[in-house]
Amino acid sequence: MQVARTYSVWATVMWTRRYIFFLLIISTTYTALHELAGLYWLKIPWLPISVIGVAVAFFVGFKNNSSYGRLWEARMIWGAIVNASRSWGILVKDFITNEFAEAKLSPEELKEIHKDMIYRHLAWLTSLRYQMRTPRSWEHNNYEGAKSHLYYKVNELDKPIEEELTHFLSDGDIKEFLSKQNPATQIIAKQSEKLKDLKLKGLIEDFRHMEMENLLKEFYTQQGKSERIKNFPFPRQYATFNLISVWIFAFLLPLGMISTFEEMGSGFVWMSIPFSTLVGWIFFVMEEIGDYSENPFEAGVNDVPITSLSRTIEIDLREMLGETDLPSKIEPTNNILT
Repeated sequence: MQVARTYSVWATVMWTRRYIFFLLIISTTYTALHELAGLYWLKIPWLPISVIGVAVAFFVGFKNNSSYGRLWEARMIWGAIVNASRSWGILVKDFITNEFAEAKLSPEELKEIHKDMIYRHLAWLTSLRYQMRTPRSWEHNNYEGAKSHLYYKVNELDKPIEEELTHFLSDGDIKEFLSKQNPATQIIAKQSEKLKDLKLKGLIEDFRHMEMENLLKEFYTQQGKSERIKNFPFPRQYATFNLISVWIFAFLLPLGMISTFEEMGSGFVWMSIPFSTLVGWIFFVMEEIGDYSENPFEAGVNDVPITSLSRTIEIDLREMLGETDLPSKIEPTNNILT
């Protein structure tokens, strides 16, 4: 997630430089053929170009609105995970007690159960975010280039999941969960199994068991929503036709500009080069913004910072346990928070 107030002009130009070069080349070629080679027929009236431009603008606007919707929904999902995780922490700490137990446990034994339940939840968070960072064929997958330039780093793409899970699970549990198709799903199932055992031991009664199971259902709900966004791409037919229409408009735009500036006099025709480049560049920038907002979990510079959100949850829950040896918050690198 970009945390600077604005992008710099240089960063914006570098991000879209290939489109700027293309627009300059195509508009200069058309204008030179018209003015220097005497191909005065190489032009199109502005009216059909403007009609195409309006249609393309609608397509670009639709894609951007839809892409932003996916991005914002992803942020809301992980905001819900943050809230539910904090609720899980207080329920684990305050609901699992000796109040209804026949065989009373010592404070140290209760604290160990609390730690086990909370650490297993942190393992679920870890597994879920690793699953969200797994590349898909329709994503950009350009993280290696960004990392090589030291722009930012993403833990899930730099460290094996086993290394992260060792902080929360035993080696046996890690091996068991990672042998499954969907480790995050199985970790929640294990949480439910543990709650059942606690109920049978009298450490929670029916109402508390039901409330904590409802939170597990909430985690499943938010996980499913995340997986829906991750595993179902923005429809490729819309994305493809949107890109094609922008390219068609970019090829035709200089011909309409030549026709328009020719009416002002022969010398003004060369003005079609900067104006064609500027107008085409705006369309390409909007197309790129929508394209890079489609997949909010691919570890891009504008994606949801699930690593940082997970670290915030970890700090909050471990503080509930009374721990003081806590990891530091994730800080932005070059104004990018992952």
